[in-house]
Amino acid sequence: MLRIAVADDHSIVRKGIIQILREEYPEIEIREASNSMEIMELMRDGKWSLLISDISMPGRSGIETLKQLKEIYPDLPVLMLSMHPEEQYAIRSLKSGASGYLTKESAPDELILAVKSILNGKKYIPMSIAEKLADHIGVKTHEFPHSNLSDRENDVFVLIASGKTVTEIATQLSLSVNTISTYRARILEKMHMKTNSELTHYAFSMNLL
Repeated sequence: MLRIAVADDHSIVRKGIIQILREEYPEIEIREASNSMEIMELMRDGKWSLLISDISMPGRSGIETLKQLKEIYPDLPVLMLSMHPEEQYAIRSLKSGASGYLTKESAPDELILAVKSILNGKKYIPMSIAEKLADHIGVKTHEFPHSNLSDRENDVFVLIASGKTVTEIATQLSLSVNTISTYRARILEKMHMKTNSELTHYAFSMNLL
């Protein structure tokens, strides 16, 4: 039987994905998760055909969870979903072991196309992302300051650049204010910047927001 797990911290998003899947696969077994801990618990429950997971999750991010999952279940196919700009997160997802990547703006038909491709043992990368991935061929990581950030630092960087306060980011990521402040300090140091406005300017100049 086809078994697919859907992970997203927004219930309405999970329900929408599940409805799309059930229309294509009426006999499918689907389970839900709203955070990384629930994902890990689900994966222990037998063999799964596919995990569809959001990148932005409370606590441990989707990419961090992906890396852990691939260490324990190297053959588990994972399709990552994101509302973030493709060029920033697609590469991180694929390098971390994802079988495919889609933005949440994708049409239902494209979600099914991605699922079918991955279930057939193939990778799925939309043409728009493939073109941007091609632009990165031959580009050294150190040429872009934001590429040197860890996955969690990258999450915090995007939120700071978008104008979120430390307190708002702490709430959104289910972390303490002190932890976010520490991440902010590391980000500024790694990117050789001093203020949030510099981060915002950089993010816009690199088309990361």
